[in-house]
Amino acid sequence: MWYKIFQFMNDLKKDPAAEELWNRAKIIYLSSLKDDKDRLLSESYFSMIVSVSNKDGVFHFTTSNNYSSEFLKNNFSEKIKQSLLLAGCNPLEDVVFTVDSNISNHINNPKPVTSPSQKPTEHKKDNSSFMSTTPLEENYTFEEFVQGPSNSWAFASAKGVANNPGQKSNNPLFIHGGTGLGKTHLMQAIGNELKKTNPSLSVCYLTTETFLNEYVNSVQQKGMDSFREKYRAVDVLLLDDIQFLQRGKLFQEEFFNTFNDLISKHKQIVMTSDVAPQNLPALEKRLISRFEGGLVQEIEAPAYETRLAILKKKSENLVPSIPMKTLEFLAENIKSHVRAMEGALSKVYVSLCSNPAQEMSKDFLSFLLRDLIQKEQTLKKLTIKEIQECVAKKYGITLTMMLSGERTQSLVTPRQLAMYISRKYTPKSLQEIAAEFDKTHATVLHGVKTIQKRMDVEEELKKSLEEILGEFGYKLSDKME
Repeated sequence: MWYKIFQFMNDLKKDPAAEELWNRAKIIYLSSLKDDKDRLLSESYFSMIVSVSNKDGVFHFTTSNNYSSEFLKNNFSEKIKQSLLLAGCNPLEDVVFTVDSNISNHINNPKPVTSPSQKPTEHKKDNSSFMSTTPLEENYTFEEFVQGPSNSWAFASAKGVANNPGQKSNNPLFIHGGTGLGKTHLMQAIGNELKKTNPSLSVCYLTTETFLNEYVNSVQQKGMDSFREKYRAVDVLLLDDIQFLQRGKLFQEEFFNTFNDLISKHKQIVMTSDVAPQNLPALEKRLISRFEGGLVQEIEAPAYETRLAILKKKSENLVPSIPMKTLEFLAENIKSHVRAMEGALSKVYVSLCSNPAQEMSKDFLSFLLRDLIQKEQTLKKLTIKEIQECVAKKYGITLTMMLSGERTQSLVTPRQLAMYISRKYTPKSLQEIAAEFDKTHATVLHGVKTIQKRMDVEEELKKSLEEILGEFGYKLSDKME
């Protein structure tokens, strides 16, 4: 029974001092990473740690499965040890990773039942059917998610799925956007909400890479029947980073069949990706068609007000507290995505912990965060006005003509091309771009998508784009994350 497992996990947490040390060490560890992918990978594996303890110079970590235990031991142990020492831990002889077989067995052998169509009043009061190959982060909830114009549609869609899983209009739900904008948070929020409101549903959350590895193992061990039975019996499938589906044709075939089986039974599927379905070139067209047949929502880079609200939310329980002027500095200078803001906030917090008397002046913050700020500035020197003027000059039109409401092709193409460059090569949101062009959010989105499709078949248009970017010193590959 899953409620017993969760109770067991809670019972394991009997070392508050170790928990506090580990929480501080995680902040120090993550703030030391310069690469977003490394930070994301670390967070993913840290989420598989279910309890910690510190005894006789040995720091013990209990994980949810053998794979994560071995991976943490081989790739993280030394740096974790250093981070624990920096967090104030007494000298350590070793850090040890072990697996709790009770948790591992239940994760690998779920017990799915009940259709999503079942009414809430009929649901059981325990989590006996809940399953997840990758544990859900408890703080990834709708309440902890900060809404803004850049993510409001995706948020509303995720809430709709959590309230009524399997509904045709929201199935599948495909959420896409750049790195660190909150896709995984929303997906796991669905899982956490369903645990709370629909505990009898079997909900499975995992990354596509984990799904692929399990598929390969099943093929090698001739266990495909068990693999299919497991994933076609779930009520809700939450699949992160669907772009990894492009890695194998046979895997795509298997997923296509699983996808169809779940949809035909009115089971809910939610997927996330760095890009929209049509921008996954190695994906079979029939899969793209299935994805686009549901609800596709984009999360954009947050505007200043949303960034500040996110930073306030992330820092509200920190001791010592982060000064408001510091949060405003971070919101103004770290614009690309939420994970970058979290990294900057972690650096500031570690600095405050080590020296609470330190004045958080602009000069000090600029020096402390110089690497992050420099990375942010790499692709934000372009302004929309500069882009508009450059494109207008290229096509022999005036800026007034570009911003007019005329729809002749000689004006529509440069106008849409300028929108595309503004969208892909600046950190501006769709709303901000729309304001600069005196157009609606939907018009800008349509323009961006039109240019994207045309570039796939019109070499001349692609060449024009390369020439315009070249004038700013950029290449096609230099897009914002």
